[in-house]
Amino acid sequence: MANQKGHRRFGNIRKRESGRYQARYPGPDGRMRSAPQTFARKPEAEKYLSLIEAQMMRGEWIDPERGKIRLRDYAERWITERPNLRPRTVHLYRWTLGRHITPHLGDMPLNRIDTPMVREWRARLLAEGVSVTMTAKAYRLLRAVLMTAVKEDELIRINPCRVVGADQEKSAERPVLTVPQIFALAERMPERFRALILVTTFGCLRWGEAVALRHCDIDLAAGTVRVRQAFVEHRGTGLILGPPKSRAGVRTVALPKAALPVLKQHMSGHVGEAPEAFVFTGESGQNLWRGNFNKLVKWPEAVAAVGVPGLHFHELRHTGNTLASRAPGASLRDIMARMGHDSPRAALIYQHANREADQGIADAIDKAVKAARRKPSKR
Repeated sequence: MANQKGHRRFGNIRKRESGRYQARYPGPDGRMRSAPQTFARKPEAEKYLSLIEAQMMRGEWIDPERGKIRLRDYAERWITERPNLRPRTVHLYRWTLGRHITPHLGDMPLNRIDTPMVREWRARLLAEGVSVTMTAKAYRLLRAVLMTAVKEDELIRINPCRVVGADQEKSAERPVLTVPQIFALAERMPERFRALILVTTFGCLRWGEAVALRHCDIDLAAGTVRVRQAFVEHRGTGLILGPPKSRAGVRTVALPKAALPVLKQHMSGHVGEAPEAFVFTGESGQNLWRGNFNKLVKWPEAVAAVGVPGLHFHELRHTGNTLASRAPGASLRDIMARMGHDSPRAALIYQHANREADQGIADAIDKAVKAARRKPSKR
């Protein structure tokens, strides 16, 4: 019903006992709705009603009742309704949600979260000592959840995650081993794990891909390793064997010839004859856990001894990627395919990767290995 004074064409405004102004308007269903907040001045309430009317005329109006769902409940449903997420990703999302997002914003209705609130939440995480990298991951997860609320479910009109630079990580420079350091590190490993170092590094493999390799995936005659599965460690469940991280992760990688003697010795001494026998296992034949590996091989002492203290295992893959990128004549597509790297062009990269180019990369690495080994050590 319109105000008696002014006879508003859309909605009505009334002054409350507090002195503030309340704006109400009819929705498309004829039901009256109130603005989520009152206004200090009447012109502010009038401006609000004009905006609502314009949204309705453009078909952009969203019923505020729909956006009253709590972020905690909506985010949990958001994760559950994505069946293609890998188990490790689901675990990471739930952990990030419970640790960094819902304690601060979980009880807020979606339509009450605004950009200043998101900015304050991010600043609070950083002030509490959460790293820039982890804060950026939490921000990207929140943004993705709220983007679905905007684009797909139409629960809110605008994504409040609009803090410039909040999604960016500033990671420290990752170390790259030299070829002599790679072989020196392998020599410092227990004998059954030397080939693991060389295959992971020169094959550009992720940890989960390397420890999921089976006998049938190794072709010593061709000097190749076939990646078709990966292990994921899931707390409370154990090791889960599944596909690689992306479609591009399914690949066959050529190794440099210098790594093959160590791999051949490993296959004959530590791998069963069955095609499905795992290539890299512990002493009793059990599958390897990433969390136990450092202690098992005295990793901190080994990496310090070869001149790269603090090196993480996943930086072996980074080293391999770097060596591959330096191979002359290799195109970006060839290198991306070798790495098993996912991107918006992942399908194109995977489908058209050239086997001969990949072998060329391996040969170039092999030449670098031989050249480095011919140089006398300064020690």
